[in-house]
Amino acid sequence: MGSRTNLIKLPLGDLELVGYSVAGEETVVAAPGLDVCFDIGKAPEPLLSVNHVLLTHGHMDHAAGIAYYLSQRDFREMAAGTVLLPGRLAAELEQMLVCWGRFDGTQPPGRIVPMEPGQEYEIRRNLFAFAFATNHCQGSLGYTVIERRQKLKPEYLELPGPEIARLRLSGVPVTYTMNMPLVSYLGDTTSGDFEKLACVRHSKILIVECTFFDQDHHERARAGRHYHFDQLASVLKQMKNEYIVLTHLSRRTELPHARRLVDQALPPELAGRVHFLMDRPIRRRRVADP
Repeated sequence: MGSRTNLIKLPLGDLELVGYSVAGEETVVAAPGLDVCFDIGKAPEPLLSVNHVLLTHGHMDHAAGIAYYLSQRDFREMAAGTVLLPGRLAAELEQMLVCWGRFDGTQPPGRIVPMEPGQEYEIRRNLFAFAFATNHCQGSLGYTVIERRQKLKPEYLELPGPEIARLRLSGVPVTYTMNMPLVSYLGDTTSGDFEKLACVRHSKILIVECTFFDQDHHERARAGRHYHFDQLASVLKQMKNEYIVLTHLSRRTELPHARRLVDQALPPELAGRVHFLMDRPIRRRRVADP
């Protein structure tokens, strides 16, 4: 474990994504500035310092490095890592860590946080992870990282500070809560109700898998509950995201071919917002698609 994966760095405005994603092999996507890592892949060494792993489901290519991540943080005298994951997997992960402790001699410490659709977790002050159901395997989740700020109500904007303070002390609610969805990560999935969520549709960054592009792979996509690009294209036309990042491409898909299909299928303005996490061709090898 402890992958030496060649991580991609993708700057998107004032945020940067760092990760690697090839279908069936490894998927790990971090937003270090937000202190979150979506899935953990094989636990690449540069991402061990990220304090929160938001695990979408238990498939090996997304979750295999979780024990190593926790163990290495302990070995390096970092604070115990926090793992958010689908509620049905929490007991299994805790049991796995107990077994690993017997195998290794030391149980990896970590905070395991079971999540259900609609729940949120405070990452740090004013920053929250919101979980929603996806459509890949039993209990799979996606996450939106939301910044929450208190804003002064418009009717009080012209008042001097002392007057606003007086109103506050008298119990008048002078502010309102503004939720700003920063990053939504869908994990592996096909279409589902989550596509209608405002936090997903309006996230600054939407990270979405697109495993299949070829016309003869529609059945593969349906069988594995993955997006095919023909399906995803119609979904993206409804999204308002500033940046859309496609992940989880199969090794069967040539990146220049996928880029051409995106440019052909989407209006130019929308196509210009679409990025590939893997921004260079992936060396092909004989592997079975998921």
